[in-house]
Amino acid sequence: MIFKMTKMINIKNLLIGQGQPLVFIAGPCVIESSESCFRLAEELKDFFEKKNIPFIFKASYDKANRTSINSYRGPGIDKGIKILSEIKRRLNLAILSDVHSEEEISIASEVLDIIQIPAFLCRQTDIILAAAKTGRPVNIKKGQFLAPWDMKSVVEKICSAGNEQILLTERGTCFGYNNLVSDMRSLVIMRKLGYPVIYDATHSVQLPGGQGDVSGGERNMVVPLARAAVAAGCDGLFLEVHETPETALSDASTMLPLKDLSPLVEQLLEIHAILRVHTVHTAGE
Repeated sequence: MIFKMTKMINIKNLLIGQGQPLVFIAGPCVIESSESCFRLAEELKDFFEKKNIPFIFKASYDKANRTSINSYRGPGIDKGIKILSEIKRRLNLAILSDVHSEEEISIASEVLDIIQIPAFLCRQTDIILAAAKTGRPVNIKKGQFLAPWDMKSVVEKICSAGNEQILLTERGTCFGYNNLVSDMRSLVIMRKLGYPVIYDATHSVQLPGGQGDVSGGERNMVVPLARAAVAAGCDGLFLEVHETPETALSDASTMLPLKDLSPLVEQLLEIHAILRVHTVHTAGE
């Protein structure tokens, strides 16, 4: 049941889905500067390219759901999209970022290869339809307040616009106040909808509002949860990465240090390889 056939999603000749290599969506939480964003994109591209691993670069131009009015949100759509466009042009990378209003979508879709709907907006019909109508692949994060089977209605909204390029992302579920829990059954259940599933290993360890005016997090849980998600059969990992997370302007307590990326990826690829062998063996019986 874990390995139910899924639709194949094609992003710049990068295939995501049944029988394909594990894909990594990685980058900083938010664009802090054009220089730092480009440097990290270049380092990530070099790392994944040398290992021949499918990679999509992500960075937010705006974080519209910050806990505090004083929290850093990013450069905004106009400047942020220009930065992402330049990274895409110079490094030839597939780019993902999140949108927060219908008005942003026409601008963002000119550059983004994947339009991401944030978890808090996953039930907002108009923004979902607007993203779907661009024809771009849509990565929609399951809201912290939704059961995995509730994503069926979200998928139907996207498909109603004639778009079946869909990724479904698990990012933890509310568990009391200021806490999230990851239920790995969610990956199996959402995969039954017929689309690739992604596990967001860094947002899933957040403690929303856990530090009063900012969110906290348990970075030490990123590795075990990422391993569990791959073992459960996800098609890709979403990882926010930073060279020095402790100095980050957003999600400082959850982002993975760049130096820790390589050992984690190696472990995840080993787990995924075992599952692929098992799947081929089972299919031949």
